[in-house]
Amino acid sequence: MAIVLLAPAKLTLSLRITGVRDDGFHLIDAEMVTLDLHDLVTVDPDSDGAVITGRYADGVPTDDRNLAVRALGGRTVGLTIDKRIPHGGGLGGGSSDAAAVMRWTGHPTDDAGLADAATLGADVAFSLIGGRARVRGIGEIVEPLPHLDRIVTLVIPPLQVSTPAAYRAWDELGAPTAPGPNDLEPAALRVEPDLARWRDKIGDATGRTPVLAGSGATWFVHGEHSNALAALGNEGAEIIAARTTPAS
Repeated sequence: MAIVLLAPAKLTLSLRITGVRDDGFHLIDAEMVTLDLHDLVTVDPDSDGAVITGRYADGVPTDDRNLAVRALGGRTVGLTIDKRIPHGGGLGGGSSDAAAVMRWTGHPTDDAGLADAATLGADVAFSLIGGRARVRGIGEIVEPLPHLDRIVTLVIPPLQVSTPAAYRAWDELGAPTAPGPNDLEPAALRVEPDLARWRDKIGDATGRTPVLAGSGATWFVHGEHSNALAALGNEGAEIIAARTTPAS
C-alpha cells in the first residue's frame, strides 16, 4: 500500500564556518529549523521509478542525481515527489525528501546513522531529526534544541547560488566572519552580486535587515511581512510566510 510522507523545508537561521577539514569539507556551527512548508513524498511498493509533480517540478531529476532516489538504497519501489518547496533557494527540499525516504526505510538516527546520512547531503542528517537544532561538523552532529514558535517571511528571488561556489568564494575571500548571523553571506554576494539588490529591496519594504538563508538565494525576515513584500512578487520573487515546526 502506498504511503505519503511529509518532507518539511529547512531554514538555516545562523551559520558560522569554523574550519576546513583536510579533505576540503567545511565545518559549520549552525542553527536550523523546519518549517510548515513541505514536499509530499509518496512511496508505492507496488510500483517502480520516480515521478516529480507539483509547482516546482521543473528541473528536478528522476535518476540517482535525486537524493530521495539515492536514499532508497537500491530498493525497487515507486516514488512520487510533489514539489511544494521552491528549489535552488537553499531551503533543503531535496535533502528533506531524502530524509523522509530514509525515515521510511528505518534509517537509524544515532551518531553513526547521522554520519552516514551526511554523506548523502550536508542537510540530510538535520532533516532526519527536524525541529530546531544546533548543527555542527559537516552537518552530521545534530543537537536538538527546544522548539520556538516563530513566523518568518521568505523571499526567494529568481536566482540560484551554487553552494560549492559560495564555499569556494569564502575560501578566496580569506575565510571572513560576517557581521551578521551568516558567514556565507559575503561569499554568496560575490558569486551572485544581484543578491544585494534584493537584500536592499527587502530591507526598504520591511524596515528590517534580511538574513541570507545558508548560501541563498533565499532571504528571510522574522515576522509576517507578506503584504509589505507583495510588490516583489511582480518582479519574479516567491513570497512565503512560514511557521517553524517541532520535530515530529
